[in-house]
Amino acid sequence: MNPACCRMQTLAWLGITSLCLGATWAVPAKERRKTEKPKADLALYGNLDNYDLTDNYGEILDLSNYEELYDYGDLAPKIEVGTLAPRPKDRMALPNLDTVPETPKLQPLSTTSPVYPAPIPMQGLPSCLLCLCIGTSVYCDDANLEHIPLLPRETTYLYARFNRIGAIRASDFTGLKKLKRIDLSSNFISWADADAFHLLPSLQELILPENRLTALPELPRSIIHLDARLNRIPSTGLRPEAFRDLKQLQFLHLSDNQLDYIPAPLPESLRSLHLQHSGSDFVHCLPGQNNNIQTMHEDTFCDSRDHSQIRRALEDIRLDGNPINLSLFPNAYFCLPRLPTGRFF
Repeated sequence: MNPACCRMQTLAWLGITSLCLGATWAVPAKERRKTEKPKADLALYGNLDNYDLTDNYGEILDLSNYEELYDYGDLAPKIEVGTLAPRPKDRMALPNLDTVPETPKLQPLSTTSPVYPAPIPMQGLPSCLLCLCIGTSVYCDDANLEHIPLLPRETTYLYARFNRIGAIRASDFTGLKKLKRIDLSSNFISWADADAFHLLPSLQELILPENRLTALPELPRSIIHLDARLNRIPSTGLRPEAFRDLKQLQFLHLSDNQLDYIPAPLPESLRSLHLQHSGSDFVHCLPGQNNNIQTMHEDTFCDSRDHSQIRRALEDIRLDGNPINLSLFPNAYFCLPRLPTGRFF
């Protein structure tokens, strides 16, 4: 076919198509909407292949019948302005708007009602109210005490130094089976019951310096350290053979008292024996406060019948300040690891 002829036919078909389209758009919009299927219907049937998706955005919508198309009268409740809620049937349920609620008044505390104290634990015993209790130790130093306070049964250490305690009674330590140390330094103690300490099975240290004792009470066999310096104990204030059966005694300090002989026999466990006169200012202010040991026996420290005896533990013996000449008793020291301290001329 001639190419020129083909072009002519194509142009002719384009012209016819343009005329048809123009005629179609000439139909009023309202008429087209009547003949066209809605998109929603086509979507329901799934036939969207031949649907014309074009639209005329230049058209002015007619909103004169908008209220008729969307009438919500049946859905929205009708409310009358100015009406009140209906009264409840029970008139007692109505609030009284005329009365103002009163602020409750605080009632004053009654002075006549009894006040019950809280229960007192072990740490709240009298001794722990007057003193300081830390664990099983009781500290009563410089508390102006005139007697031993009631102690908790679990007490193991008592410190009551620098007070005004004048006497020690057996009842002061009744039931204290765990008590290991008693320190009553610098008090006014002039008397102690004979069994004040004897019934304490765990007592190891009894510290009584700077008091006014004139007799030493019986000691328990558990004692290791006795310090009764700076008292007024004469030799007659010691029971006969007072230290023989104290098999655990290691430190016996009786300096600055009124002893006139060495208290023998001494247990083999002894390591330190202090019987000197210290010459301190405290001693000088007390008349007659001075040990006055002038002699000793050959058996005071050693067994004169057993020359093979050696007392290795007893290394510290102080007799200085006493009027005894230690050189007069050479056979009294053969079992000792070292000579006593004192005057040898």
